[in-house]
Amino acid sequence: MSTKGAFYTGNYRNVFAELGYDPDQIDRRVADTFNEIFYGPKNIALYHPDWPDKASFEDTGNCDARTEGMSYSMMMCVQMDRQEEFDKLWNFCINFMYHKDGQYRGYFAWSCGLDGNRFAQGPAPDGEEYYAMALFFASHRWGDREAPYNYSEQARAILHECVHKGENGEEGRAMWDPENYLIRFIPEADYTDPSYHLPHFYELFALWANEEDRPFWKKAAQASRKYLHSACHPETGLSPEYSMFDGSAPAQRGRERYYSDAYRVPANISMDTLWFDADPWQYEINGKLQKFFCENEPEHRYHVYNIDGTIIDEPALHPVAIISTNAAASIASTLAEGGKYDSYARECVRLFWNTPLRRDIRRYYDNCLYMFAMLALSGKYRIWMPKED
Repeated sequence: MSTKGAFYTGNYRNVFAELGYDPDQIDRRVADTFNEIFYGPKNIALYHPDWPDKASFEDTGNCDARTEGMSYSMMMCVQMDRQEEFDKLWNFCINFMYHKDGQYRGYFAWSCGLDGNRFAQGPAPDGEEYYAMALFFASHRWGDREAPYNYSEQARAILHECVHKGENGEEGRAMWDPENYLIRFIPEADYTDPSYHLPHFYELFALWANEEDRPFWKKAAQASRKYLHSACHPETGLSPEYSMFDGSAPAQRGRERYYSDAYRVPANISMDTLWFDADPWQYEINGKLQKFFCENEPEHRYHVYNIDGTIIDEPALHPVAIISTNAAASIASTLAEGGKYDSYARECVRLFWNTPLRRDIRRYYDNCLYMFAMLALSGKYRIWMPKED
């Protein structure tokens, strides 16, 4: 494995600054983006501190709180050093979404109303992995307190269930397949979602999870990196929403296309490059994706795509999400040999910088990915290590 990633060097690239943007302006944009998403006007804000000690984070397109958004917003808070908001979000999750018994004990119901009433019981594994990572970072940045703010203990408990659920005759099923170390779309599924694969998280879980599970997470990081090679098209860099564990097309019609979930893949790949720089293939695949969009959508009227690049005559539901993750892809693509993708990276970052937060009813998903891209490209999406004793 390379030792060039920020985990080893402590250097978090500020790609905005590398491309000539003013450092003070960059800092203001990051702060303003967070403040608008959390405390902006009604057509922007997603954060609802409706209780003295709890808060939700709304998917405005579906009028619910999802483990995806709740865990995403917790990650935003820990990166921005906002403990009060973090604790309120986490308290909502523990009180309203957490399963204390039954087949999902230790998991979180993936959707509930902003009043805390559940709309669904089953979990979505991308929520659990973000919860665990955000909680570890909270522990390392702020320190553990009494439950439920014993962050590191909570994180380890979540990861234990993700790996061991269903063992020894227990009801339920693990979120990771024990044979291939790959994350499932839901515990009951024997297929996956490429955008759930976060090897940069798993490398850290291999350091901080329960000791007996650390080898599992190391293997999961290696398996997910290998899997992404099969899931991403070798010419366009596009990946499907769902796939089988070998990267082949899933049975669900329409899920083989580059559509909403899949937009996260290039951003996730760049985060793995930023933190661990373990796979030079990542430079190329993100560069090819940027090349595809720059050459095929010069007017930025985004569509649905087959992963071979065929454009389907259907507008993208989340165009700002595409703009955001295409920009984040620059973290990897700018490392390609000879700078062969640099012009595409520069164009994608310029477009993102000049694009405001989305303001309509579908803004939730777009603006979450926008905030993560803003953090990553500014060098502010960081690993928070344990404090030395």
